[in-house]
Amino acid sequence: MEIVKAQSAGFCFGVKRALDTVYKELEKKPEHIYTYGPIIHNEIVVKELEDHNVVVIEEGEDLSKYEPGVIIIRSHGVPEQTILDLEERGFIVINATCPFVQKIQRSVKKYDLEDYRIIITGDINHPEVQGIIGWIGSKEYKVIKDVSEAEAISFEKGEKVCLVSQTTFNYKKFEDIVEIIRKKGYDLLCLNTICNATWERQKEAREIADKVDVMIVIGGKNSSNSQKLFEICKEKNEDTYFIQTVDDLDFSVLESIDSVGITAGASTPNKIIEEVQGTCQKKALNRCLKHQ
Repeated sequence: MEIVKAQSAGFCFGVKRALDTVYKELEKKPEHIYTYGPIIHNEIVVKELEDHNVVVIEEGEDLSKYEPGVIIIRSHGVPEQTILDLEERGFIVINATCPFVQKIQRSVKKYDLEDYRIIITGDINHPEVQGIIGWIGSKEYKVIKDVSEAEAISFEKGEKVCLVSQTTFNYKKFEDIVEIIRKKGYDLLCLNTICNATWERQKEAREIADKVDVMIVIGGKNSSNSQKLFEICKEKNEDTYFIQTVDDLDFSVLESIDSVGITAGASTPNKIIEEVQGTCQKKALNRCLKHQ
């Protein structure tokens, strides 16, 4: 059985940077250390940080419950007002927002001030999108997730519109949405803010899924980019399975197949990917010995 692992699988730059920031602060042994929201969307990683006494403050919690200390802003980012509130409460704020997300935050703030209507492609319930919204001072924005919602947008012809995207949005869907918005006759400023790592990961996953018998996608259940990978692979290969760890994999799906592909979301630790790959290799070896 051939095993094809995506070269792009695992931590992206923004996730690694955020985690490195937390561990760097832990080395300083602060009395209190927090992250604002889970630092990344992976329960195993968050649990490991909790074991090091890193406390997660959930969005909307009463900050007065916590003693001021070092607080690290999650990789997905937060609204501008959140940072101001934390500083006002006496927290030492360290911003570990992914630089690609920060670029979107700066862009929507700038173009909102220049009277552009802001359109964001993405999931309105995702923390990254909620954070971006929090940088639009006028609150004149729309969040759309598909072609039908793009078609429903109705601004005046010639109106200034700035279109941005959640960094982990499906690239093909973004292209389709852009094409629809372009035809509406707006003064359109289109900023493709899907990060390169996402685009490369999606492209590679699509190519692997198209040529293997079974495709495995590894990621946290709340990870947007992992879910997008699953959707993309499932379109190409019906036998695609989403798992968080090797314990979730039903190895009966690997019986009597010639090839399996493995990819993983941007917040999936390398050790989990290696465990899945190693177990698949053992399964392949056992099959080989069985038939000798």
